[in-house]
Amino acid sequence: MNQSPFPLPGPEGLQRLIDALPQPPDWLKTEAQNRVILLLNHVLMQEPQAMDRLRRQQGKVVVLHAGQFVFSVQPTPAGLLGLAPASAPPDLRLTVQMTSPLTLLQTLAQGDKPPVDIQGDVQLAAEVAWLVDNLRWDVEEDLSRLLGDAAAYQLVAGLKTLREGLQTFAGRFVRREPQ
Repeated sequence: MNQSPFPLPGPEGLQRLIDALPQPPDWLKTEAQNRVILLLNHVLMQEPQAMDRLRRQQGKVVVLHAGQFVFSVQPTPAGLLGLAPASAPPDLRLTVQMTSPLTLLQTLAQGDKPPVDIQGDVQLAAEVAWLVDNLRWDVEEDLSRLLGDAAAYQLVAGLKTLREGLQTFAGRFVRREPQ
């Protein structure tokens, strides 16, 4: 097998590189969380049953921990999501058991669910599980409103091909043995 003149670091090297990155400022974290909330609410508004389920859980706080990432949300009276106050005690705590961001991204890219430790309100946990299992963002539908049906179809097909290629690449990259 030919060696690349520019060898890529293995998974451990990439993890060290990620760990060495400086933490983003708090304002950037908050803005990123606000954008995630906007996207989640957009998806929720396309599914009235999901909004009804969240409406029944309004005010309860769900905290997601994934490595150093912490995301606190709570359902609103409208059946959407809002950022929970930092001081609010969680009713449900979800902790992703994968510590490596690379392994987590690979798991998600393959369409698998990472192992999660669940602690707290059982009914709220059941509603969150239903949302995870049943909500899907119809990207093609949203793009068709902007670009038209044919262009949206072609763009999504191209993105699926790109995703499959990246999955194949990532699978070979992550599984290779250190030299």
